[in-house]
Parts: sequence; structure tokens; C-alpha cells
Amino acid sequence: MGFLSYWITNPSIEVVIRMADALEVSLDYLVGKTGMELDSSTLNRIQEVAKLPEEDKKQVFLVIDALIRDFKARKAYAL
Repeated sequence: MGFLSYWITNPSIEVVIRMADALEVSLDYLVGKTGMELDSSTLNRIQEVAKLPEEDKKQVFLVIDALIRDFKARKAYAL
């Protein structure tokens, strides 16, 4: 196997990171470890929440959980 074909089938982590950044997807999504595509805006929000103190994170998750629960209830009753 030549160098070029090796490089194409085995890119460096730096190349893969740049590809994910260019496509605005996570590395997990790019390599097929998840079917969930998170855009850069969502990833940035998750990173900001991760920086919060634990008690503040709990409050954020309580609000998110309530919104998800309400969304699912509205969707179930709309059928």
C-alpha cells in the first residue's frame, strides 16, 4: 500500500478534527459512533452548561426535563 492510499484511509486525528469542524459535526457523528448530529450551537450550549456549578446544572436539567416532558405530553395528546 502506498503512502497516499494509507493517508487517505488512515488520516491523522488533526485531519479528522478539521473535517468535523468544517462540517460542523462532532467527531462521534463523523466516524459513525452516533446517529445524533449536534450542530456547533448545540455543542456550545452543552459546553456552557458543563462549566456551571453542580447546583446550577441541576436547575438547568430540571427545566430541560420539564420542557421535554411537556413536549412529549402535547405530542401524545395531539394524536
